[in-house]
Amino acid sequence: MTIGLIAISVTVSVGCSKNTQAANASEPPAVEVVQVEQKDVPIYTEWIGTTDGLVNADIKAQVSGYLQSQAYTEGSFVQKGQLLFEIDPRPFQAVVDQSEGQLAQANGQLAQAKAQLTQAEAQLSVAEANQVRTQLDADRYVPLAKAQAITQQDLDNATQNNLAAKAQVQAAQAQIETSRAQIQAASATVQAAKAAVETAQLNLGFTRLISPIDGVAGLAQQQVGALVNPASGAVTTVSTVDPIRVYFTASEQEYLEFHRRYATPSTLDAARKGLKLELILADGTIYPRVGSYYFADREVNQGTGAIRIAGLFPNPDYLLRPGQYGRVRTSIRTKPGALLIPQRAVTELQGAYQVAVVDSENKIDIRTVKPSDRVDTQWIIDEGLKPGERVVAEGVQKVRTGMAVIPKPYVGAAETTGK
Repeated sequence: MTIGLIAISVTVSVGCSKNTQAANASEPPAVEVVQVEQKDVPIYTEWIGTTDGLVNADIKAQVSGYLQSQAYTEGSFVQKGQLLFEIDPRPFQAVVDQSEGQLAQANGQLAQAKAQLTQAEAQLSVAEANQVRTQLDADRYVPLAKAQAITQQDLDNATQNNLAAKAQVQAAQAQIETSRAQIQAASATVQAAKAAVETAQLNLGFTRLISPIDGVAGLAQQQVGALVNPASGAVTTVSTVDPIRVYFTASEQEYLEFHRRYATPSTLDAARKGLKLELILADGTIYPRVGSYYFADREVNQGTGAIRIAGLFPNPDYLLRPGQYGRVRTSIRTKPGALLIPQRAVTELQGAYQVAVVDSENKIDIRTVKPSDRVDTQWIIDEGLKPGERVVAEGVQKVRTGMAVIPKPYVGAAETTGK
């Protein structure tokens, strides 16, 4: 009796198991679907970018000498005119003192020459007055000699005295010319001495290596005690990093396509100024401040067929430093009425792109589509779909044409739409 009950129980259990398996086999698979979305979509283009200072000032030695001190902290912000390094100034101060002494000596020689000119001018005045007197005597003695009122000897003496007075006048005039020449030479010596003083003072000033701009000072390339000279390269570099420049290269085709959209230079310039650049950093995060177009290079690189473009990004907290890599992107056009589906809903088979569409009867229709631009995690479909249709976004691998499915909302749809 017991054996019979066990047999009945086993038979019932086996029968139930087979019925359950049959029911499970006939039940349609569940898939996650998303509706085809239609909207105007900005099309973004990305380029690899490199950051660089707006101004990069190499600090170089302009005189030869030993670095005596370093007056800044590497990597810190420095102001225009701030002392960075100092070269030993003592040899240059000695040259300044020597040149100033030579200038003083030259000024003394000039003063002496001027005094000699004054003296020569006074002597000329005396000589001219004396010559006027002797001339009067000679002129008065001529008629007297003819009237034999005086002797011929008196007339000869007066004539000789007048000639001597004229010679003194000429000598005084020559002395004046000599003094003027000496003044001219002394003045030239003074100018040369002044130039020597200015040069010496300039070289003394060059012992102070100062920052010509406001910016961030880089690593010191030379240490205190090193012998530097104008040929020894940069001691350090100061870069203006707010705003910071970001270089990227666009293809010649992209450059021409952008320009041909605008009929006049004014509209082209307005479009350039209206570009809003985004910078995606190396860790994948988006830099929070928007950049702007700065300039395009004068030429297209013949080797790469690309043109170099620069953008400017505000950088008040100095997060960005020269030499960083990132991706620059911007929207250069908008595609109206674009059809969007998640990229994971599209499968590629031998160069053809397909999607699984769920019709009104919840059956699968495998369609070939023509995708174009990608927007974040979505793909724009140009051909093969209509707005509002449902496509399989999760479970594409387990469906085939004509299969009935149980559609469920795609759990990633909210995230995809949010982007």
